[in-house]
Parts: sequence; structure tokens; C-alpha cells
Amino acid sequence: MTSVFRTDPRMGCLFLLLTAVHVHAAAPVVRFGSGAMPSDISPVVNQFRTDLGGTNNGIGGSFAGGYREITWDTVPSNSAAPNSLQGNFYNNTQPVGAEFSTPGTGFQVSAPVGGGVPLDFGNIDTSYGGIFQPFSSAQLFTALNSTIADVSFFLPGLSQLALVSGFGAVFTDVDSATSTTLQFFDVDNNELFSAFAPVSPQGGLSFLGVSFGDAAVARVRITSGDTALGPGVFDAPGRDLVVMDNFIFGEPVAVPEPQTWALLGLGGLLCCYRHWRRQP
Repeated sequence: MTSVFRTDPRMGCLFLLLTAVHVHAAAPVVRFGSGAMPSDISPVVNQFRTDLGGTNNGIGGSFAGGYREITWDTVPSNSAAPNSLQGNFYNNTQPVGAEFSTPGTGFQVSAPVGGGVPLDFGNIDTSYGGIFQPFSSAQLFTALNSTIADVSFFLPGLSQLALVSGFGAVFTDVDSATSTTLQFFDVDNNELFSAFAPVSPQGGLSFLGVSFGDAAVARVRITSGDTALGPGVFDAPGRDLVVMDNFIFGEPVAVPEPQTWALLGLGGLLCCYRHWRRQP
């Protein structure tokens, strides 16, 4: 590319215009780890938080950097098991800028301690109470009648689409090296990257997080295990039931409106026109 700029500087201006109008994601940085206890994966989780800016921005507002984290542990009883969780709970009731969708029938957060409902999705099947370990306190997350959950990003509390610089999740009881994945998509629904979550010890925890440096991710598809939870559906050889704990993602930033791209393009064209007029 340097030789092109040297022989014809006008090409350099055109290159800058094209890169301004179509931003590519930076090379991904992948963090992963697994272990029997929360303390075994805490270092890699903390490293990923640092990758995203190191500051947890909590609920509401918009910030220049940092990250958001969903622990599920603030979901009240009336939105937890055996009730379903609304897909927009974390952009409406507790706005951090994430909304969920699934080809299944909805979502559920496991019951809080002391609510009289079995923990760790024991309300779906009593066997689950002994296999799903939380990472942060008691509550966990799952899609219902599907292993797929899509996470889309918004400016917290608003309907304006947003991009994030990375996303990571904690999984519990990953038995298969190919059952649990994160797939990252840009605003045009092009896949940016995908990766498998690592296997954990029986009943242990796994973490997978990917960051891109710049805000480029509009949606993440999570595949958690190869079998959905259900009454009488046991975690047996050849069947991998996986649920989720903490979600960690970069601060959502607004997707540039089409008119913004048009202004960038017009400014670039004007730059090139003025430059070309000065060339022999």
C-alpha cells in the first residue's frame, strides 16, 4: 500500500475515504478458561473486564468507556423461576443496553435464595439442582426449549441500536468441546468471529470472552450446550446441558445513522477533489 501512495498520492486519499465509510473490526482478542470453582476462572474474567475498559458502568446512562455486566442476581422473584424473563428486561426494567431473543419459547432466570422455589432450575427438573454451579451468587440464565440466545445491543434504556467492543459469558457444566459457542455479528449481520467455550470439570465453570478494540459488534449468538433443559431431560453421556451466568460486554455506543455515513463520504469526496485539483 505504501508504494501506491508514493506513486499516486490521490490513491491515498481515496483509501482514507473508503476506510472511513466502512469500518472493519480489529483483530479479536480471545480470553477463555475453566475450572471447578469460581475462583478458578476469576483471573480470566477480570482480565476480560480490563480488556473492555476496567470500569463497570452499572445500570442506566451512557458512558465514554467501560463495560456493563449482567449477573442475574438482581432479578426479583416475580421475574424469576418459575416465571419467564422478558427479553427486554435489561434494556427496560434494568437498562444496561441488552435485549434477548430466541427461537425457543422465552427465557428464565433461576429462583433467588429464600423464595421457596428450587434453585438452579430445579423447578424444571429436580436433577438440575446438583449440576449447575453459579459464578456470582445464586441466579443463572437459560433459554427455554432452545439452546440458542441472541443478544442485541441498544443505548441503555432506549430503542436506538448500538455496538459494543466485546462480549463474554460464564457457562456452567460444559462437557463437550463443541457444544457451546459465541458468534459475533456486525450491524450488517456479517459474522465477525466465532469461538468455542472450553470444557469444564464436571459441574464446573467455563468462561469465553472476545474483544475487538473498537465498537463493532451489533449482535452475539450464544449456543449453550446441545440439549435444551426440560422435565425428564437429564445431563447424561452424549447429551450436554449448559446454562449461563454473568454476561460482560463493552459500553454500548450508537450505530452511526445513514446520514452520518453520507456526511463522512461527502467530506471525503471534497477532500479528494481538492487534493486532485492540486495534482498535475
